[in-house]
Amino acid sequence: MTVTRIGVGGTSAPYDVVVGHGVLAELPALVGERAQRVAVVHPDGLDALAQPVCKVLRSAGYEVHPLAVPDGEAAKDVSVAARLWAELGRAAFTRTDAVVGVGGGATTDLAGFVAATWLRGVRVVLVPTTLLGMVDAAVGGKTGINTAEGKNLVGAFHPPAGVLCDLDTLSSLPRADYIGGLAEIVKAGFIADPVILDLVEADPEAAARPDGRHTRELVERAVAVKADVVSSDLRESGRREILNYGHTLGHAIERAENYTFRHGYAIAIGMVFAAELSRLDGRIDEAAVQRHRDILESVGLPVRYRADAWPALRDTMRVDKKARGATLRFVVLDRLAEPAILAGPSDALLAEAYRAVGDTAPDVPDTH
Repeated sequence: MTVTRIGVGGTSAPYDVVVGHGVLAELPALVGERAQRVAVVHPDGLDALAQPVCKVLRSAGYEVHPLAVPDGEAAKDVSVAARLWAELGRAAFTRTDAVVGVGGGATTDLAGFVAATWLRGVRVVLVPTTLLGMVDAAVGGKTGINTAEGKNLVGAFHPPAGVLCDLDTLSSLPRADYIGGLAEIVKAGFIADPVILDLVEADPEAAARPDGRHTRELVERAVAVKADVVSSDLRESGRREILNYGHTLGHAIERAENYTFRHGYAIAIGMVFAAELSRLDGRIDEAAVQRHRDILESVGLPVRYRADAWPALRDTMRVDKKARGATLRFVVLDRLAEPAILAGPSDALLAEAYRAVGDTAPDVPDTH
């Protein structure tokens, strides 16, 4: 078993993101010797993902408590978190016990949030089983749940003890979910590592498959980008904000669709919008914007959304957690791999940028 370890610093307890095939043997060491009980939070109906994790932990001598939660964004609700807190209380979980989150980004976000808030913080290990979870949600220590007012508005910074990315789990991922995860990989290419873009452009068909020839390199490069940024700015007080490229509009689209729209699909549209903002503000040229569209469409990601949705999306963006008071902030590009912040763009500029992604009948893939 060959594994790659990508270090994440910026905390008092640096940790590794372990990437490879068959990496579950690493789990007990990350949970640690002090723990007696381990809660395994996993999506309901996906027991096949949780069973190998529970088996490894039981074999290592832990008292294992499997806790099923709704699949997808429905898990990130305060009522679900409250039920998990109750389960931990009934099982007498102490500060030396641990939580393991197994599943997609929504599940690992929830597991991290519950671990951060139970007894003011217990150990958490994340085992993402989706491409999106591996390259984004599970790395960086941001945890959260959603509210009616927006996505991830309630949360905490709580870095994991480790992240295990078993590439074998990607083979059973639905195609639409895999393609959705590619958006965060492409984002890493535009903001920091253009080699990612070159790899996708060289063989977009392979990039859209878990058995593609560059899959492992794409995952490792995207994780390395996030690890580097997070290590320099854990609490999003400065540089970490660049990871939100495409996310301001993307999160608004997710809310408009009641969180049934895949995150990566929304972020793909958001990146084209951000690229248009960059062009309109005189930072990049039309060729750079077109490269966004070409790469995203080549792997099956959408680049347009409903034109008539703009008023509601604009209002939703005003309560985005990246806003500062009444000032909207967008991550834009000065040039390839050189992100910057555009603060307080005019409504006219925003509307013009949206016209480039708005469509009366957008050709959006099956995103639900």
